[in-house]
Parts: sequence; C-alpha cells; structure tokens
Amino acid sequence: MPTITLEHELLRYIQEINGIKHKSKIWDNWLTEIGCPVESNNEERIDIEVFPDRPDLLSHETLAKAARSFLGDKKEDTIINVKKGNCVVYVEKSLENVRPVIMSAIVRDVKTGNNIEEKEKFIQSLMDHQEKLHLTLGRKRKLSSIGVHDLEKIKPPFKVKTVNSSFKFIPLSENSDMSITEILEKHPKGIEYSHLMKDLDTFPVILDSNNDVVSFPPIINGQKTTVTSKTKDFFIDVTGWDKRSCEACLLLICLALRERNGTIESLEIKFTDKKSSITPDGTAINHRIPDKLIEKILGMRLSNLEIKESISKMGGQLLESRTVTDGPNKAERWSDCVIGETEHIISMPRWRSDIMHPIDIVEDIAIGFGYNNLPEQMSSIHLDALPLKSAQMNRRIRASLRALGLQEIQSLTLSNERDQFERTRWEKKGLVTSISNPISSEHTILRQYILPSLLQILAANRHQELPQRIYELGHVVNDSKNSYSFSWSCAEVGGGFTSAKGYVQSIIRDLGILSEDVKYKPIKEQKSPWLFGRGAKIIVRNIEIGQFGEIDPLVSERYGLKTPIHGGEFSITEINKVASDPLI
Repeated sequence: MPTITLEHELLRYIQEINGIKHKSKIWDNWLTEIGCPVESNNEERIDIEVFPDRPDLLSHETLAKAARSFLGDKKEDTIINVKKGNCVVYVEKSLENVRPVIMSAIVRDVKTGNNIEEKEKFIQSLMDHQEKLHLTLGRKRKLSSIGVHDLEKIKPPFKVKTVNSSFKFIPLSENSDMSITEILEKHPKGIEYSHLMKDLDTFPVILDSNNDVVSFPPIINGQKTTVTSKTKDFFIDVTGWDKRSCEACLLLICLALRERNGTIESLEIKFTDKKSSITPDGTAINHRIPDKLIEKILGMRLSNLEIKESISKMGGQLLESRTVTDGPNKAERWSDCVIGETEHIISMPRWRSDIMHPIDIVEDIAIGFGYNNLPEQMSSIHLDALPLKSAQMNRRIRASLRALGLQEIQSLTLSNERDQFERTRWEKKGLVTSISNPISSEHTILRQYILPSLLQILAANRHQELPQRIYELGHVVNDSKNSYSFSWSCAEVGGGFTSAKGYVQSIIRDLGILSEDVKYKPIKEQKSPWLFGRGAKIIVRNIEIGQFGEIDPLVSERYGLKTPIHGGEFSITEINKVASDPLI
C-alpha cells in the first residue's frame, strides 16, 4: 500500500483557503474509520497508509476534501465545476497504436503558497501526488501517465503526434538536446520506463504551436515546461491505454489544484479519425441502489435520512428514493429491482474510480453509518465442518513442536539449487521442478527441503539475541508431486547432537510411535548438512521418516552463521505410514 506523509502546515494552509477551522489532529479517528492505518500523528505531520482502492486520498488537497465531508464541516458537491475553454489538442491517427487515450485540462490562478517555502513544499507535494497516481491508478505508468506543466511557458493549441527515435529535445533536468534513443538508454526516467516503449518504431510527443516539446509520455516532460515557484497556471496532460484510469488521474490532479482555488478549464481533444471530445468531464455518476441490497448486506433497514447522512459523509448525495415502476435495470444486474420495490438514486463523484458497482455504494453507506452501529448477528449459514485427515496429523506435529519451545515461521516454497543442494550437500530427490521464467536467481525451483529456508532466516537474524528456535511445516515438491514436510532449526550455545536427539525422541513420543520400532542409522560423510558422526537417519519399521543432527560448521558458514546449530528434516508423508491417528 502507498504511504502518504501529510504535513500539518500544508493542511492548515488548505483549510484556510477553504474556510475550515478544525484541527488536523482529529483526522486520526476518521482515517481509522475508513480503513487507512495511521502510522504516526504528531504536531508536525501524519503518516498514513492508503489502500489502493482509494486513490482519491493520496494528496493533502483531495484528502482534505474527503475529510470535510466525513467530519461534517461542509456539504461537498459531487461535481467539479469546469469552465468552458477555447484551447484545442490535435491528435494524429498514428497515436492509435502507440498511446491511444489522450485527455487534458487547464487550471488557472492556483494559490500555491504565501512564501517561497510554502510554494516549494507545494511543488514537492504535487510531484509526490503525481507519482502515487502513477503507481496505483497508472500501474507504474502502463495504464496512464500524467504530465503537469507551466502554461505560461507554452503556447496553445497543442498537438500530439509520433516521431522516430532520432527526434531530439531537452528533457526535464537536462541542459542539452537528447534523442529519444538517448533518453531511453541514458536518462534515469528513460531507463526506468523504457520497457513501456518496447517494440515501438515511433514514439508519442506533445508539442505546442511553436513546436516546443511539452512532453514525451509516459517517460519525461520537456525542460521548458518545468513547474516553478512562480507557476500559477497549469496545463495537464494524461495519456495511456485505459480510459477509466486516465480520467480518474486527470480529475484528481484537477481536484487537488481546485482545492487551492484554481479555476478548471476544459479543452477540446480533436482526433483526425473519430469524434472529438471535451475534457475533463466534471459531472457526477448516478447509481441505482436497491433498498433490499442495503438491508441484506448491512443486516438492518436504514431510513432514507440515515442513508442520506451516511452517503453524504463519503462525498455522495442521495438524490431520491422511489418506488420502481420500470422494472429491472438490465445495464446493472446488481441494481435489479422488481416493480413496486424501493430503490435509491445516489450521485457519486466521477473521480471516485473505486465505485464500480452498487455493492461499493453499500460499503460507503456502511462506513458513513459506522460499523460500530451495525447490529451484531450470527451467520445465517450453518455448515458442519470436519477436519481433514492430513490436517489432523499436521496439528499434532505443530503441537509437539510448540511444546519444545519452537516458534513457527512460514517461508516461500520457491528456492534455488544452490541453497537446496550445494550448500546443504543433500542429493536431489528425483526430478526437480524448475520455474520456466524465473524473475530472480533466488527463486528458480520448487523446494525439496525446508531446512535451507530456516538457515536463511537464522542468518538474517544472526545479530539478534540467542537462543533462536524456529520450525516450519509446509509443502515440498518431489517428482512434480506436492507433499508435506516439517523441519526445525535451533541456534543456541550448548546445543548439539544430544539436544537434537532429545527433540526427536519427544516428537516420536507425541506421535505415538513405539520407541522399540525406532532405529538410528549413520549418514555418509558429505551427504547431508550434518557434522560427520553427529547426524542420523530415523528408521521406523524399515521406513526412513527423516534426519536430524548437528549442522556442520562448514555448512553454517555458507549461510553466514557461526553459532552452533542443530536441526531436523522430516517427511510427514512417510510419518503417516508408521504413525496411527488416535482419533480414527
């Protein structure tokens, strides 16, 4: 989840612009109620985690607007007032297969601060907001990317066209011309996002009427349009492949600047091969919500007033509650209502891109109403559950290992041949399952042993206090078949073969295996991670169920460990053949 740092100084400035009096401290409770964990809150700032489904909370300005609604300071509109502008963006047909979605806006007379320090903080906050939208809505600029520019430095109308790789301009943070190829190979942003331009022969650029480069989306803006402390009028471009993502990004940037008293102007986007469009669209979206759906999900019937107040807290408006006379709404199957039933028409802001169907509206009503105010009810669905046979044996093993003072951990099933076999000296158990396209050299196969993962965890915690005793019960994969194993590993002074054997005897006793059925056999040198002469196989009725012993210091050093370590590795599949279940 993205983390946002909110400075009280900036929040207070936004409150002053909008005439809000409350202190930022009380936002703590609101953020908790809407599900955004507050990591810290002091006299200077709030650090919060914002869930990816609420990108409208990723800036000081948009979060302040949402807070006003929830805290009841001011009734918020579900629309954005957009003044009709006279600027045009011409889009060539060649963009269709390169970056087909183009949207723009102009925001004038933005109050960026009272002094240089406040203006610089605003610029940093705006850039942070932009990058967080790239990460969430834009999926790292793949679905959408945003360019924010100083309007005074460029001259409309604008045009969006494609150019070849030799095209040159001065990119942001540079002092000389660079070609498209050089930007993708040498510029930090070009290197980071060059994969988005893979296999393209031509590349998108936005130019003004003087043919000055405004942007090379989704990579980098032109140096000429850099936003500074003197900037008051902004040109915003959003390009990408997903219309919904692009529209939400454009509206949220506009909304943030509108919170600073900016005036939003529309632009006409003229395509050579299809109908023109006007952006941004600040109108709200109306949703049909069946009353029975609210009652079913929340477990109680809310009055029209309660629904109105609850959705108002979340920035929406209840337009009307009516009796259905036209039958089901085929466009939205979740909104189906039988003639004679009650439905609510609820208006939600277009920038709330997380509202995808009526159940999302019901969730907002629940948050606004307060989860603590909902009735406590037992589930109406009754299912009798029986434990799986495999789960019963796993439960007994876990209970035995916990009784030995071991702490359970869970590691990845993915591993690599170096850790599984080379470092531990274990041989492969039949066919190894390899990953076709591994993204890391650390994760190339599915593990056959669990002990290497435990040694890695001990290595990562080698600076922590001893003793450290851990175990894991999980899947291993041999010959392309899943099975369960468990392993333990203890780093402690004074631990050795004797301690390991004591653990084994305790586990065997807890599993109900008779001691006279157990035999210990030595392991050949260099065939296991155990120190020669201090490791053994456990044989029960001629079936090997596992190994244990004292880890060879040579093996430990390969993991960066110098502490005496003992451990064991057991196959639960083999244990099931020799240990009976007392509950059967």
